[in-house]
Amino acid sequence: MAEGPRGAAVRTPEQATRAVILRSTCLGRDFFDIAGRIIRRLRGKDPIGGGGERSMRKGFTRRPPADEPAASKNYITPAGLQRLKDELRFLLTRERPAVTEVVAWAASNGDRSENADYQYGKRRLRQIDGRIRFLTKRIEAAEVVDPEKPRSGQAATKAFFGATVRYANAAGAERAVSIVGTDEVDLGRNHVSWVSPLGRALMKAAAGDSVVLQAPAGSEYLTVLEVRYERIEVEPFREPPGAEASGKGIPKQRQSR
Repeated sequence: MAEGPRGAAVRTPEQATRAVILRSTCLGRDFFDIAGRIIRRLRGKDPIGGGGERSMRKGFTRRPPADEPAASKNYITPAGLQRLKDELRFLLTRERPAVTEVVAWAASNGDRSENADYQYGKRRLRQIDGRIRFLTKRIEAAEVVDPEKPRSGQAATKAFFGATVRYANAAGAERAVSIVGTDEVDLGRNHVSWVSPLGRALMKAAAGDSVVLQAPAGSEYLTVLEVRYERIEVEPFREPPGAEASGKGIPKQRQSR
């Protein structure tokens, strides 16, 4: 633990976060209150980190993909937003507490410089905190658009966010894609981002229109055959394989060391 300009001990963000969780657990406080403090610290609004936003590592920030505007609204479908919320809830209520328990146990074993459990746990906590920060920002910036909402006029006949568009290329090959948010892209389900080259080309097009797709390989002419609005199925969040939360706490062989 380093010393501040006046000789006072200054905690790293990870040490401060772990101390808050462990202290609050002993006092029996609700975990979501703890989660709020974690998120405020990640935003640089809570003084427990000793350095606010300046103490954040570069790994905590996420650069948007090349086709994603840096300061655009986060348009998303209801199912896509629910998936983000489910992942955030999993990280806050299950995965982070489980990893914190392992880190606390590993720290109690003495020398941390060659402690693989401790080093891995610290890296994993940094990854989790970065993901929590990212998900929180995406959820707060979400602009929910329901494809099943009744539409009229051009909003029902032209392709906008949430539309499912069937088109054909110059060779006559047909394909149907759904225009979704950047957090919902799934090429296996033919879900394309509204800011991708294909999404931009199809935007505001109606059946019978010809559009130009500006792809890296060159320009391609497409003919829109159909525009419809229907429910878009998004892959729900599932607990990732190997998650610490899927275990049963600290293994007995660890506890016996």
